[in-house]
Amino acid sequence: MTDTVQNYKPGEHPSLPPPSNTVGPIAWIRENLFSSPTNIVLTLVCAWLLYKVVPGSLNWMFFDAAFTGEDRNACKAVADGACWAFIGERLALFTYGFYPAEQRWRVNLSFILLIAAIIPVLFDNIPFRKYGLIYSALFPFIAGWLLIGGFGLEPVPTSEFGGLMLTLVIGVTGIAFSLPIGILLALGRVSNLPLIKMICVGFIEFIRGVPLITLLFIASTMLSYFLPPGTNFDLLLRVLIMVTIFAAAYMAEVIRGGLQAIPKGQFEGADSLGLKYWQTMRLIILPQALKISIPGIVNTFIGLFKDTTLVVIIGLLDPLGIGRASLADTKWTGLSTEVYLFVALFFFVSCFAMSRYSLYLESKLDTGHKR
Repeated sequence: MTDTVQNYKPGEHPSLPPPSNTVGPIAWIRENLFSSPTNIVLTLVCAWLLYKVVPGSLNWMFFDAAFTGEDRNACKAVADGACWAFIGERLALFTYGFYPAEQRWRVNLSFILLIAAIIPVLFDNIPFRKYGLIYSALFPFIAGWLLIGGFGLEPVPTSEFGGLMLTLVIGVTGIAFSLPIGILLALGRVSNLPLIKMICVGFIEFIRGVPLITLLFIASTMLSYFLPPGTNFDLLLRVLIMVTIFAAAYMAEVIRGGLQAIPKGQFEGADSLGLKYWQTMRLIILPQALKISIPGIVNTFIGLFKDTTLVVIIGLLDPLGIGRASLADTKWTGLSTEVYLFVALFFFVSCFAMSRYSLYLESKLDTGHKR
């Protein structure tokens, strides 16, 4: 073994494996669950709660549930648990809202194109990413044409949008447009030009000082008073504008925090290289500021996506509104638990996926560790 070790040049000897008691499931349990008396007590309490809650929940949701049935009574006649037949019967309504059945292929195609548009944005190692980003920038307009129609497609009024489709339309639009607008607002707020700074500060503080529900009410009722008589301003478009500017104001503050964390030497270094303002921001400052701001940016996205449920207040039927309206049917009264659980699961999966990607992106951009 001595001869083998001596054959390695200095600095090239392979790393030795970690001690066996510091890796593996036993080490993880010892470190995370039983590392201190407080952790031991909390672990035991959580295990007891899980023992009390999980078996009954699984029985109600799966083992004792009814997945088929014509109405609530039919479900209760065959099972004592959840009545998922209600969700199954209304699944198309939960998904598409009141979108015409013969035109729903356009919604399905839009969803497939959405996935194709997201991939170049989220991952930088795919082939032809430059062209993929161009497509991603054009996707909102392509999806708008597919969903609303015109230019060869049968027009579908936005009043028939609803369910999960409506949530995705509002959430994706708000996320896609609030980030670039928020960046511009943040740059304007830290600008040395007094007029631009004053406008951006006033806009951000006003929007952040008003609840989103108030802005939605303004969009649905009061905005028409400020328009010329006879003007038809689509309600969904008004909602998209209000949701976008609301998220952009919060996004601007998150990004401003990242800008303020950049050392002054970075600006001085850019000046010494003769870079102009937009070159400095695009090549040096913004990449670092956005990296610092990733947790806050994703947190704003998650909050925006959950806030889409507020549109039910102004008459737009998202999944929650569809569920509440469906419960008015005497065939399915009393099944609110199934409705809220189904909607909660949809939002949990969506928000959890965003949070996981945030952690992946933070790890990928962490320059403090060798990749």
